[in-house]
Parts: sequence; C-alpha cells; structure tokens
Amino acid sequence: MTPRDYLRVYRYDERLVTGAYYPTEPLLIEAGDTVGVVLFNLGGPRNLDEIEPFLYNLFMDPAIIDIPLKGALRHILCRFVARKRSKSVRERYALIGGASPINPHTERQAELLEKRLNQELGESLSVRFKVYRAMRYAQPSSEQAAIDMRADGVTKVVLLPLYPHYSKSTTGASLGYWHALEEAETVPALPTVSVYEYAAHPVYVRAINARIEETLERFPKEKRENVQLLFSAHGTPLKEMTVRKDPYCCLVHATVDDVMRLRGFDLPYEVAFQSKVGSAEWLTPSTPNALKKMAERGVKNVLVIPVAFVSDHVETAFELDIEVRAEAEEAGIERFEVMTGLNDHPLFIESLFDVTRRHLVLPEYVDLERSSGPPAALAERRTKCHQCRNNAVAYDWAARKRVPATK
Repeated sequence: MTPRDYLRVYRYDERLVTGAYYPTEPLLIEAGDTVGVVLFNLGGPRNLDEIEPFLYNLFMDPAIIDIPLKGALRHILCRFVARKRSKSVRERYALIGGASPINPHTERQAELLEKRLNQELGESLSVRFKVYRAMRYAQPSSEQAAIDMRADGVTKVVLLPLYPHYSKSTTGASLGYWHALEEAETVPALPTVSVYEYAAHPVYVRAINARIEETLERFPKEKRENVQLLFSAHGTPLKEMTVRKDPYCCLVHATVDDVMRLRGFDLPYEVAFQSKVGSAEWLTPSTPNALKKMAERGVKNVLVIPVAFVSDHVETAFELDIEVRAEAEEAGIERFEVMTGLNDHPLFIESLFDVTRRHLVLPEYVDLERSSGPPAALAERRTKCHQCRNNAVAYDWAARKRVPATK
C-alpha cells in the first residue's frame, strides 16, 4: 500500500489512542501452531540514498502529521519537504556511519527473541515461533512481514511494538496501518493479540538501570555521586495529551519513577523531551533547555538516558551524542555522557520474551504466573507532567491487571 493509497482509506479513529484495533487478552495457542511475533518499529534509512523516501513516508503518515491536505496536494508538499530536509538529514547520517543503527539492532533483537521463544517454549510445546520486523517507514515493511508470514504458515499473531510507551504516533500508527493492510487483505486475517505497553515491566526497568550503571562507570569515581540524570524522551505535540488523551507522557514518567525507585532515588534526576519540529506546542522542557538550566545551577556532570528508545539510532547517536553534547559543553557542562541503547542487552530481550509469553495461553505450560523480575511498584508516582493532566493507565505486570496512575 503506497502512502497515497493509505491516505485514501485513513480516517481518524480513537483506536489510534486506545490501541483497540486488536484484543490484548492472552491468545490461546495450541500444539502445532506457528506463532508470528511482529516487531513494530519506526525503521530508518539503510544508506544515504534512502533518506529522502524515508522522510517522505513519514511525512505522509496522517497518524503523525495531521494536516488538512489529501491526495495530490499532500503528496506534492511532502515530496518537497522531504527533498529539502534530506540535505541536512543526510549530513547527520553521514556523521554516524551513513545508515540508521536501528536496522541492525532491530534485526539482532528479532533473532535473539525468536531463539529465546523457541528454546523456552516452542520445543517443549510443539509450537513454532517466528519473529518478523515491520518497519513503518522503511524496509522491511509490514507488507514484507505479511509475505514472510504467509510463506512460513503462521497461524497466530502477536503484535509487539518496540515502543514501551504507547503513543498514537508510534504504536498507534503501526497498529492502524497493520489493520488497514488486513482490511485490504494484504495482511492475513489471523487470530491476533497486540501488546499495548510495557513501560513498567520490571525486567525492562532493570535493563535500563543496568545500562545506567554501565554509563556511570565512564565518570571518574570521585564524580559519580555528583552526577545529574537526565531522562530524554522523544517529544510530541501537547494537544495529543490534552485533547486526544494520549497516554505517552504518563507512561514515560511511570518508567522513570520505577527506574529511580529501583535505584532508591540515589541521584538527582529530571525528565525532558527532544526532537521538536514545527511551531505547535510540544511537551516540555526540551532536552537542550533542561541542560542549559542545569548548567546555570552549577551542574557539571550529566548522564543522559534515552528513556523512550530501545536501540541506538540517529536521535541518540547524532542528536544527543553530537548536537546536544556540543550545546551542553558550551553551556558549561564538563562531563556529558549518553547512555548506550538497550539494543541486545540480555535483560531487554528477557523483557520482550516475558511480555510475549504473558499474551499467550500455552498448552500444558503450568508456570503462567512466573515473573522474570521483581513486582512492578504501585506507589504514587513522584515524576509527573507539568503540562497535561491525564490519568493514564499503567500495566502492573505482577498483578496482571491495569491500574490507574495517580497524579
């Protein structure tokens, strides 16, 4: 389905925010099934020549950029903007190796998850697991995942976003597109379950904390007690939270709270948002502004945690590690370190495995209540958004129920 084809069938639907295109209740799996686990991700250019078409595909998605233009007019505008923006974006990718790091990392995540599922579950239950990548704006696409699923004889499907924090513009955009492909009979209509979010999954939280500990080792020992933590999440227009009740910022704050609770709130920390484009009001503070204010307070050592990203890509490798680093050092920050993405960290792969398992009812698998880590804390969140007043719903992976996040 081309971007123009999708525009013809797209209509704003509250399921973009609620994720209710597909059920989230565990899917019954039987001996002999082939379970396809589809990893939703943004994708990225595999070389410099793919930058312009990647940007065009992204700008054409009405789930992300909601403008009152359809058909040929939007196509012309997006072609123009993509061509214009690609020049500066090309320079960014050239500085980080000429391609998006998200591609090899996602491929590795898929390989490790498939191996873990088959070793732990498939071999003993006569069930086969196949993991596919479905990049929203690049290759391999959702269409390619569907082709591979048909060839592999998939009988049941788990849609697993590589976005721990649900948002209309990430998981919602991928779900809406997948559903449109299913209605067009490009994607096979099979029993399907979708993962809404795993922002407070205890093993995911432990994975972030493990990366923080690794990054703290880069600071001289005598300075580690004086490090300021800055959790940086991708920004989004504020109206998505206030008007459409997108749960994104609440879920980001829930992750931060659980990470810091696990650490015993040992270091000062803040949450900021990056990558703002356009003139609309976005979530604040911006990452550069937060760093500038830290410097004004005399902070010298900062560890930036890309909290909403599960792998390194251009917004970490270039925006944070090159562009924002230069701004921070100019403002007076002496030691600036960016946490490595979760990538193929064993704890992150384990969290993906556990999230997938908990969305399945498996034959003769009696250990359904097993948790891979400590219970998710249900205490009132300390970390709160100063702009929106949503009371988003977080998933308690220990109790296996949704509970309201308090404000």
